[in-house]
This record gives sequence, structure tokens and C-alpha cells, in this order.
Amino acid sequence: MSERELKEVGVVTHYFTRISVAVVELKDTLSVGDKILIQGHTTNFEQTVESMQIEHKNVTTATAGQKIGLKVKERVREGDRVYKVIS
Repeated sequence: MSERELKEVGVVTHYFTRISVAVVELKDTLSVGDKILIQGHTTNFEQTVESMQIEHKNVTTATAGQKIGLKVKERVREGDRVYKVIS
């Protein structure tokens, strides 16, 4: 990764296959519209945050310490790291 800056914002703690939702425990703030990179042993993709939920309620921003449900476009696994792409 060259000129892009990545900031770790959380880690995947669970994944719901049927609905393609990852549970992410946040270490930093994440907002709808943020570009993220999810990386792990077999995971490596980027996407824009399109929807997040806390306790089944849609939110636009979540902060460190919260667990969010995050709609993902590919399969993720427990332990995968979530980075915010700061360009």
C-alpha cells in the first residue's frame, strides 16, 4: 500500500452468512460513507460503509467500544481486521 493511509477501526467478532452481516467490535469511530478495508488470512477487500446497526437500529456513526452490525459484500471471518482508508 503506497500513498494511502490505513487506520485500524475494529475487528470482526462474528459473521452471519445468510444475511452477509459482520459484527465488528470498534476501536475507533466509523461512519456511513467511510471507505473500509477488511483483511484477514483469506479476506482482503474494500467497500464503502452503506449501513450499520446497533441493537438492530440503523445508525450513521458508531464509536470505540461499540459493537455494530455491518453489511459486507464478501464473506468475512472472526478475527479479520477492519481498517478505515484515509486518502
